[in-house]
Amino acid sequence: MTPGARARVAAPLVLTTLLLAGTAPAEPIRLATYDPGLSRDGPGLLLRDIRRGEAQASDAARIIAHAAPDILLLTGFDHDSQGVALAAFATLLRDTGGPDYPHLLTLPSNAGLASGLDLDGDGRKGAARDAQGYGRFTGDGAMALLSRFPAEPVRDLTPMLWRDLPGATQPVSNGAPFPSEAAQAARRLSSTGHWVLRLRTPDGPLTLMGFAATPPVFDGPEDLNGLRNRDEIRAWQRLMDGDLGAPPSPPFAILGLANLDPADGAGRRAAMRDLLGDPRLIDPRPASAGGRAHADANHAGDPGLDTADWDAAPDGPGNLRVDYILPSRAGLSVIEAGVVWPEGGEIAEIAARASAHRLVWVDVELE
Repeated sequence: MTPGARARVAAPLVLTTLLLAGTAPAEPIRLATYDPGLSRDGPGLLLRDIRRGEAQASDAARIIAHAAPDILLLTGFDHDSQGVALAAFATLLRDTGGPDYPHLLTLPSNAGLASGLDLDGDGRKGAARDAQGYGRFTGDGAMALLSRFPAEPVRDLTPMLWRDLPGATQPVSNGAPFPSEAAQAARRLSSTGHWVLRLRTPDGPLTLMGFAATPPVFDGPEDLNGLRNRDEIRAWQRLMDGDLGAPPSPPFAILGLANLDPADGAGRRAAMRDLLGDPRLIDPRPASAGGRAHADANHAGDPGLDTADWDAAPDGPGNLRVDYILPSRAGLSVIEAGVVWPEGGEIAEIAARASAHRLVWVDVELE
């Protein structure tokens, strides 16, 4: 099974026949996560570009249409309180030949949320790095969910303070909390958000745990972003351990943008290795021919697993695996997985124009 190859037109008749026979099998559900780079310089500009048919937005829509996921978590997508941009993008997807997503969900984000404090230690307030998560305006580069199935939030961990995560490690400079005790008392853990959502699929409930973590760079020797990125990833294990209230019941899946590669690039990579190796999760290892074809000579990891195509010279990180879908080992079976990154052809060209990231998909069945 490959992206874009799944036909659904005849499904109702087939399903009816199977139900009459009492032997209806579970249909695979395609989960996907994608950072389409749909963040703009100010509020309302993304909606303008979508309505104008701007080329980059249209390219992103074509990549999603090619993959045809049932459930899609977008990261790097500007948030507005009424979800107008998301609705407009869903219409663009449908007009592009992509799936019809009747269920759209977007929640307030920490990205661009004013803190009123100096959170980056530069002695000033009100800049993008002083927001609860980096952002030039409220909702800059947030998250959104598009689904064929009804979805509702179960828990929103986005407001949780960083200091309230069990085992949290916040930055220190010259023996003192960085940038200040007041900043550490007010800073939230999520740079964008941590969502726990419940979906009602035809084969039963499915819990999704979606997030987008800060890049572990763009800071100083105190490693503020590196430590925060690590704890944003660790939060899922603390949740599964029951340290943040009732743990999620299987089946569930963690998906989104971790901004951390387990083998290459900057950051505290052991956090990603720990999550990938958690016995409660399956790492489907989605791969692509395009990632292998664009391998970086100095990287240690499998280039076929990379999900982002960044410049390796002179100071760029190169290609990294930073976007993930990790189904629970209990309650789910992985059928197939991949990354929309062909070695060549039209889709490869469109994907490169649309975003530095590539769409990651995993087909699962509920047991």
